[in-house]
Amino acid sequence: MADVDAVLEGAGLKNEKAREYVRYWAEVTGPDNIEVVSVADDARLIQESLDAVEIVPAGEGLYYSRSYYKDTARSEERTIVATNDPADKGVYNNWHPAAEMKAKLTGLMRGASAGKTMYVIPYLMAAPGSPLERYAAGVQLTDNRCVALHMNRMARVSVDYINNLADAGSFVRAVHVTGDLENLGQGTPDDKRYFVTVADERTILHFGSSYGGNALLGKIAHGLRQACYDGWASAAFLAEQFMLLGIIDKQTGKRYHIAGGFPSASGKTNLAMTLAPDALGSRYHVEFYGDDIAWLWVGKDGRLYGMNPEFGVFGVAKDTNETTNPTAMDSIAPGTGAIFTNVAYNEKTHEVWWEGRTPVPPADLDGWLDWKGHRIADRSAVEARDPWAHPNSRFTTTLANVPNVASDYADPRGVPIDGIIFGGRTRDREPLIRAITDLAEGVYDGLTLGAEATFAAEGVDGQLRYDPMSMRPFMSYPEGAYAAHWLAIIGQCAQPPIFAHVNWFQRDASDGHFLWPGYRENLRALLWLMQLRDGLVTGVRSPVGILPAEDELNLEGLSIDPADLDKLLTIDTARWRQEMGFREQHLAQFGGLPEEIWEAHRRVAAELGL
Repeated sequence: MADVDAVLEGAGLKNEKAREYVRYWAEVTGPDNIEVVSVADDARLIQESLDAVEIVPAGEGLYYSRSYYKDTARSEERTIVATNDPADKGVYNNWHPAAEMKAKLTGLMRGASAGKTMYVIPYLMAAPGSPLERYAAGVQLTDNRCVALHMNRMARVSVDYINNLADAGSFVRAVHVTGDLENLGQGTPDDKRYFVTVADERTILHFGSSYGGNALLGKIAHGLRQACYDGWASAAFLAEQFMLLGIIDKQTGKRYHIAGGFPSASGKTNLAMTLAPDALGSRYHVEFYGDDIAWLWVGKDGRLYGMNPEFGVFGVAKDTNETTNPTAMDSIAPGTGAIFTNVAYNEKTHEVWWEGRTPVPPADLDGWLDWKGHRIADRSAVEARDPWAHPNSRFTTTLANVPNVASDYADPRGVPIDGIIFGGRTRDREPLIRAITDLAEGVYDGLTLGAEATFAAEGVDGQLRYDPMSMRPFMSYPEGAYAAHWLAIIGQCAQPPIFAHVNWFQRDASDGHFLWPGYRENLRALLWLMQLRDGLVTGVRSPVGILPAEDELNLEGLSIDPADLDKLLTIDTARWRQEMGFREQHLAQFGGLPEEIWEAHRRVAAELGL
């Protein structure tokens, strides 16, 4: 193995705490070489990856990678939060003792990087100078070059962020070892994969994957699980799986910022990247800040502030096209340096394709390989309808490539948050939008956020899969404390944001058509919410919040059946009475839930006549 200190000195890594950390894990994992990465190395790393056929060209300045076919998504059952205090155990955080998990991971990682290069990635999950910068620094170690390429797109990467820390030891220690992917027993009783966040030691240990959220440790493991714990332990901020967008009223000059949580397949990325509908485009401009993570804190002026700690987008390719998300398509255009993962690839033309990219797949099958690398033209009749791309296929691109990225997306001060919305895909019970002005009821609504199960077997008729604040896979401490922390942070606001619940997916019970057109038209509901916040409209009171009056919703240029609009702005009381029973069962599993949340539940139930 190379002389660790000589390599680190030559790369300019001067933080002795960081050097000590690298030395220790180099001794454990046993790589042949060590290399410190910065964003300035990206072109060289790209070329080295092309030469090694770890990636292949996918057009001008675009690249394609394929992961092992059993390594294509996050694995919640193998994802663990570990601490030294058993009281940190929650319903969803899959808690284990820190000592047990550190010993297990150290054993699995010992010697596992032999013959490889250890890439040292010093990164920052916030703009330099941010009020939350002290929680944002990290050093990821990985034995996978493609992971380094993705981290260059998803985080700010430079030794300067680590060398200049006020407290030299205050960085997150993130260790990723790929492992022998073909012999890890994925999904069997002998599964050797572990993705562990040792939250109270600010250490992340991931073994047994090279994919996405399992391997890009600055993203979910640091940006959500670790930051969620840090925010609670410090009583300083919230770290949430939230999108963040801005709206500019060009007529009045007013700017609004809205953050929101959405469970899987509920439209979060499409909303984050939305544009104004054509009929409203001359007046309103929508700005993109982020589609996946927001850190929220209260500023000195008493307002809630937010920022996207990431520096890129790790988007789901499926169903992304010029109609559903033109902003995303522009962000992965030729020359952007984007990396596609597990989509279909044409080895002759270097094109990529995924389900939903076009209405039907390319007719000429020559050169096309599916996400497993199998030739599509050779498929049997039984295989003919199999997907070309994996359903969780992805694209990775930097924020700077998003055409409507906000001009102040990197401002360390963050942006003031005017509204917090929740939205879960459901065909009934939830109207287009309902606003909530009471803090406890807003937090209660987030805790009882639900969406229809992805597969029918996961739920029963009429019951949603609950996903508190859309943080169910990312909780790092108990849910009762989580609710109390939300009440405490937002409760500090002199000018609190308005809450709302949205639903773009309500269907007609008779023929199943969507009542609302969705996509860019969703901005209309958000504009109404901001008008309600400003006192320009009053809405209509309902048992579960304030709904728009029909004449308050700006429908200029939109043709919609009056009967559909009436259903979109109406509460199904009978369905909601059933819903309240499910919500009570859901909340009852959380120990230590603040009394304010139960009071909010009882108030809503009473309004519904229960």
